[in-house]
Amino acid sequence: MKTAKYIVLKFIESLNREDFDAAHELLAKDMTFEGVLGSRNGSDSYIADMRKMKLKYNIKEVMTNGNHVAVFYCINMGGKEIFSAGWYHIENECISKFKVVFDPRPLLEAVEAKK
Repeated sequence: MKTAKYIVLKFIESLNREDFDAAHELLAKDMTFEGVLGSRNGSDSYIADMRKMKLKYNIKEVMTNGNHVAVFYCINMGGKEIFSAGWYHIENECISKFKVVFDPRPLLEAVEAKK
């Protein structure tokens, strides 16, 4: 049996390698994602976005509590590295839901500067 921590770390590692098929396999089909700038329902929708965004994660700390995993990481989002926190819930050895929070101001300022 794979631990919740193992599943989340493999998921993030797969995203970093741009192995979106491997990342997709670690998500429940009906998973939910909540983020600062949007949300997604379903693994197909989430992975479609990740294929476009190609985010990179630099993990700083991982904490587990049963089937919950919290991760502090810096996410490279379009050239901006943003400190973030992710909270993952695992069911049946798949990520069933997760939330990511961060301060979006650096991203919003970059968009505003391009106008």
